[in-house]
Amino acid sequence: MLHALIGSGSQSITWWQMSLRGAVIFLYGLLLMRLFGTRAFSRDSPLDIVLAIIVGSNLSRAITANARFVPTLAATLAIVVLYWLLRHAGARWLRFGWLVKGAPVWLCRDGNLDRSAMRRTAVGEGDLDEAARRSGLPDASAASGIVLERSGQISTLG
Repeated sequence: MLHALIGSGSQSITWWQMSLRGAVIFLYGLLLMRLFGTRAFSRDSPLDIVLAIIVGSNLSRAITANARFVPTLAATLAIVVLYWLLRHAGARWLRFGWLVKGAPVWLCRDGNLDRSAMRRTAVGEGDLDEAARRSGLPDASAASGIVLERSGQISTLG
């Protein structure tokens, strides 16, 4: 019955079956994101990026019938549940949080740039100046501190 509605293989599904698959996958992905409260698209930690790539890739295969439909949905659910568990474990245990979410890196203290940290994190002086300007400072040298956050964003302390 399900195969009659959504098709069974990438070579044999019609345009309307692929459209139906797309709608179902869209609603399923939205449901998973809402149920597990992911922040994958508003904060870009490595954990969030990996989730977004894998879930997007996995669900696209279900839309185009390059993978079996129900097993693909089940696998996607397992990935999102694992993400949810890792995120919550990282929030509860500091060392585990460092492992899955990373640690903040100080790039500038009292106007002195840490060039070693900047090279290690691939952040340039222009990036620091931009972050300073967003905080209302003329440039990075005017900041008392600049931090590359675990989310990948740069925070500036006045």
